[in-house]
Amino acid sequence: MDDALKPYQDYVPLLLRIAVGSVFIVAGWGKLTGIDGTAEFFGGVGIPLPVFSAWLVAIVEFFGGIMVLLGFFTRIPAILLGIIMIVAMITVKFEAGLGGGGLRVDFMLLLMCISLLFTGDGKASIGEATGKTI
Repeated sequence: MDDALKPYQDYVPLLLRIAVGSVFIVAGWGKLTGIDGTAEFFGGVGIPLPVFSAWLVAIVEFFGGIMVLLGFFTRIPAILLGIIMIVAMITVKFEAGLGGGGLRVDFMLLLMCISLLFTGDGKASIGEATGKTI
């Protein structure tokens, strides 16, 4: 079976990019369109500079998600999005555990971002089309 699947292995980053990119585009858009509520929430959980942090996270999630989805310098947003997941897990989700509260989803997104850090843009990406990758 390995030989039958081998030609498709180079497309695994595409699957990761579709999943990670779409999740973060939606999450970032939600924060951008509700930035006051996001900043209030951030302040409530003790994130410093909540207004600045809310804008930073919203922009990184939305535009980073687009970059990941398109395969445009994927490693850079993968690192930033991974850091956002770590902060979210520590500040909000950790006490809920893996059984609920979204920790398992954030953990999975973190591992997917780490995977994209290692794989890069992959096939069917702007990076592949232009020959410009990091």
